[in-house]
Amino acid sequence: MTPAIDLLKKAKAEYQVHTYQHDPKTPSYGLEAAEKLGIDPARVFKTLLAASDKGELLVAVVPVAGSLDLKALAKAAGAKTADMADPAAAQRATGYLVGGISPLGQKKRLRTFIDESARNYPTIHVSGGRRGLEVELSAETLAQHTQASFAAIGRP
Repeated sequence: MTPAIDLLKKAKAEYQVHTYQHDPKTPSYGLEAAEKLGIDPARVFKTLLAASDKGELLVAVVPVAGSLDLKALAKAAGAKTADMADPAAAQRATGYLVGGISPLGQKKRLRTFIDESARNYPTIHVSGGRRGLEVELSAETLAQHTQASFAAIGRP
């Protein structure tokens, strides 16, 4: 499978795997997942990487229906500012390709922040480590296995 699925299996975590046929021409991988799996986009979360002003890579998990608030992420991380990370740096640090980056099973342990809206649902969906592969699990399970903090980092 993928490092994300392997991590959850090894930890004996509660999760479900969902697959769908990915269209490489789609403009939004997360919205494609929501549509093809018939899920409310508010429950599908994308994994984004940002770089703080200190050069630290940060993982942000936010709903696909919205966007990342970089100022809020910087504040949550105790940094002055944050900008989106270079895609090549994101791929090197996580071991995943852009569009399939999972917050789970990354090559390097990066500080992770999950938008607090994730707690509004019994389960959420995140990338399973490749395009067309989603993992459904509770926000608490995700936080436990990524050592994440919850913060208001998403914008509608």
